[in-house]
Amino acid sequence: MTASRLAGHALVEALIAQGIDTVFGVPGESYLAVLDGFHAHAKSIRFITCRHEGGASFMAEAQGKLSSWPGVCFVTRGPGASNAAIGLHTAFQDSTPMVLFIGQVAADQRDREAFQELDYRQVFGPGTLGMAKWVGEVQHADRLPEYVARAFHTAMQGRPGPVVLVLPEDMLTTRTAAPVLPRIVPAQAWPAPGALRNLRERLLAAQRPLVIAGGPLWSAESARALQRFAESWQLPVACGFRFQDTFDNRHPQYAGDVGIGINPKLAARVREADLIIAVGVRLGEMTTGGYEHLAVPRPTQTLVHLHPGAEELGRVYAADLMLQCALSHAGQALETLAAPATVPWTAWTAAAHADYQANQQAAAVEPLDMTQVVKTLNRLVPENTAYTNGAGNFSAWLHRFTPYVPLHRHGRTQLAPTSGAMGYGVPAAVAASLLYPQRTVVNLAGDGDFLMTGQELATARAFGAGEGAGKLISIVIDNGSYGTIRMHQERAYPARVSGSDLHNPDFAALALAHGWRAHRVETTAQFEPALQAALASDAPTLIHVKLEAEVISPRATITQLRARK
Repeated sequence: MTASRLAGHALVEALIAQGIDTVFGVPGESYLAVLDGFHAHAKSIRFITCRHEGGASFMAEAQGKLSSWPGVCFVTRGPGASNAAIGLHTAFQDSTPMVLFIGQVAADQRDREAFQELDYRQVFGPGTLGMAKWVGEVQHADRLPEYVARAFHTAMQGRPGPVVLVLPEDMLTTRTAAPVLPRIVPAQAWPAPGALRNLRERLLAAQRPLVIAGGPLWSAESARALQRFAESWQLPVACGFRFQDTFDNRHPQYAGDVGIGINPKLAARVREADLIIAVGVRLGEMTTGGYEHLAVPRPTQTLVHLHPGAEELGRVYAADLMLQCALSHAGQALETLAAPATVPWTAWTAAAHADYQANQQAAAVEPLDMTQVVKTLNRLVPENTAYTNGAGNFSAWLHRFTPYVPLHRHGRTQLAPTSGAMGYGVPAAVAASLLYPQRTVVNLAGDGDFLMTGQELATARAFGAGEGAGKLISIVIDNGSYGTIRMHQERAYPARVSGSDLHNPDFAALALAHGWRAHRVETTAQFEPALQAALASDAPTLIHVKLEAEVISPRATITQLRARK
């Protein structure tokens, strides 16, 4: 029989039973009993104390992406929960499994607008446009293990996503002998055999097919099988927005990424295709070019949509064929389709890859060339390096010029928010470095992006991130501007700049104050020595890169944008 203990301790035991050894959070008086549980079980699980709940929730979201298992975050009630909303929203839009635990006022104080009280079912209410798949509140300590198991099941089933579990303060201090439940095993959907036969028939009738792959929770074997499927049918494969590590970017059938800053030739190819096989992607606004590459609700292309969530299929696009399948098995399901001896689209596939290779070239820029910065980075860092970024025009150089390694080789190597959340990159990099200390982690951040969560540099130092075999490097691209907003301003209102200029600190000095190494780079030639020093350092390193605002994106300058109006 399980011994009686505080419910806060039982919660920690339940997390350990679910395979969780690291959680992220900001402490609060509403869940002191849980913090005491972490102390009691310090040999089995660690609590990473973050400097802001937004950073903590981003770290948990990154944990979910990297591990394919729910990331865990703890925050206190009211302001703490509100601050954590950005990571919750990112997890929802990115379909990342995550569990957010929120302390709550005691039951005898509910519905009085007590100190920091919120109704979290209303705040984060579940739904197709909400921020959580489920919001539960544990009223009885004896049911706590049941709620934890349900939270993990819900986060992992169908389309993965975040779950919120609310913890009243008095419930956590109640003693319970409730037994801990075993680790959950999510159900894995597989397409109906008839649907797979239908897909094969559509492939045999096609002339210009294109696969768009992405989404969460791919297993290594499923990703390998996807590659074998593509090879046997000689299909061109593009990756959905910020899922570029789903397929090998160096593969001769890789066509590029379908997202912001898409290669215009790839955008044309999506529109010209007669068969789109969308595997795992939601076909949201970014992947469909504002719902224009594929018309809504009925595309001109034949559309086959494979997705783990039944609720996602048919929600936006009336696909010709819909297949529900867990992405951990999607590649194996597709691989069962026997290919003919020859296909009529080999030239189409070769041309798609040639377009991708041509897009890797860009005109030189002085005094600092971001294209060469990214290519130098790719050349010098280890193959299994994880790249992180938040939102901003700076990320377009990373996405365009980095040939991402497929996840079946080293796990996820691209951590970026499809939600477009600024501030994601630094916390994600810290989390990746703490979870996988043998891997090098590189964060690319814009100046505005960096300062939203840059205080998590302190978290990195507090817990030893980047001090071992794997390096932690943050590259801050400083152009004194909210670059994406400035770009849109120049397109719509040329030379009428308002609200997008920034006054920045000395980022290198800021990093030094946090105990990081730091370098300042103002020319292309200065970048490689700075990166070499960072890779040889025994501490995390920030590289402050100065970029002229005129170089607003990889495809246009401000002068060129103004000339187009």
